[in-house]
Amino acid sequence: MTAAEPLRVLSVAPSPAFWVAAVAYAASAVALFAVLAGKVKLRPLALALVGLAVAAHATDIAWRGVEHVHPAESVREALGFLAFIMAAGYLVASARYRLTLGGVVVMPLALVLLVLARLTPAGRAPDDLSVLGRIHIVLATIGVAVFALASALSAIYLAEDRALRRKKLDGMVWKEGGAPIEALDRLSHRLIWLGFPLFTVALVLGAVWTAQIGEGLDRLEYALAAVTWIAFAVLLVARQIYGWRGRRAARLTLEGFACALAVLIIYLVRRWMGLV
Repeated sequence: MTAAEPLRVLSVAPSPAFWVAAVAYAASAVALFAVLAGKVKLRPLALALVGLAVAAHATDIAWRGVEHVHPAESVREALGFLAFIMAAGYLVASARYRLTLGGVVVMPLALVLLVLARLTPAGRAPDDLSVLGRIHIVLATIGVAVFALASALSAIYLAEDRALRRKKLDGMVWKEGGAPIEALDRLSHRLIWLGFPLFTVALVLGAVWTAQIGEGLDRLEYALAAVTWIAFAVLLVARQIYGWRGRRAARLTLEGFACALAVLIIYLVRRWMGLV
């Protein structure tokens, strides 16, 4: 490596901020579950723990950047960035709505993704990762993170809708006084509108990048990415033309996000195994 070449580092040891973030994510998940179970007075503490987790996570990302390990360096690093966007987005949304059930889902998922990003084997360095590849990873990660937030809202919608239909308004979903069910549907739809263009551009750039490095498009992750795009495209078009809302839209949102998350996991496993 010459002096003019940029330093390439695949990974570094977890920072102290990572451990703070991990503990805070776990503690916030427990506190939010307690709030959902009826301990409403713990809500300020739960949100404070979420804030601590997000701040520590941001510090960890910044520290890794100083060490030349950036979110776009690999899919492994992108998973950590995905967890941060999910948690930060939940924190912002919680300033307006009481989304305790969503936090019970988002905080453990953010913790799992962060641990995968920091404590799993780094695998083989992606030598063919160009600027185009990095842009593709960043846009895809942000798009999937937005879909994750929309999916969390959809999960809350389905839980509240089920409780309404069964007239079980004294259950855990309602004890803390959640967001209005119509607001959940609208906010989820807006998030999908935000994430879909980003994910679309990421797919196009990914196809161009794949062609540049001479790879085929016959991998499972590429098929799942296409299924993800189709699912959200159908959802947006069907809502605009046919008025799809409610349970049907929420379920399709969850299915689309599941495919998107599977794509990231498959990429990560490939890097662990040293596959191209």
